[in-house]
Amino acid sequence: MVILGIDPGYAITGYGVIAYLGNKLKPLDYGQIATPSSMPFEYRLLAIFEGIEALIKQWQPDVMACEELFFNNNKTTAIGTAQARGTVLLAAARHNIPIYEYTPMQVKKAVTGEGRAEKQQVQMMVRVLLSLRSTPRPDDAADALAVAICQAYTGQLNKFKAVGGYQ
Repeated sequence: MVILGIDPGYAITGYGVIAYLGNKLKPLDYGQIATPSSMPFEYRLLAIFEGIEALIKQWQPDVMACEELFFNNNKTTAIGTAQARGTVLLAAARHNIPIYEYTPMQVKKAVTGEGRAEKQQVQMMVRVLLSLRSTPRPDDAADALAVAICQAYTGQLNKFKAVGGYQ
């Protein structure tokens, strides 16, 4: 099974692609889709959409796992990130890819065993679980890989799919 994990954002959308076969994880690709602040917002969303579509075409994922949004204070950032997340979900739906959504706490628990783990703990476990020589950079890519790992370890238990591929 190929899993595309996404950490959505409008400045940086992190992505991580893993293969999960026979309880073994294999990293295939990871990185970021970055958009400059000087770019008009609608074109930033377009760049994210096109970047996700390119990843879908390249890796043909069986499922997409996307981190749910969590914000304490900044509503402006939350709205922009929600719009970026919408473009990610739209790209998956356009290709009929099932989407699973996870809260940051669910991701941390699946990767480290502790729902309140620190970011560094999650990154270390991503490195260990994927047998990487170093921690993936940028942080958004490491987060996206963590979301993909969460899907691998807990996705079969998740009965709800946001859009696309619902059976």
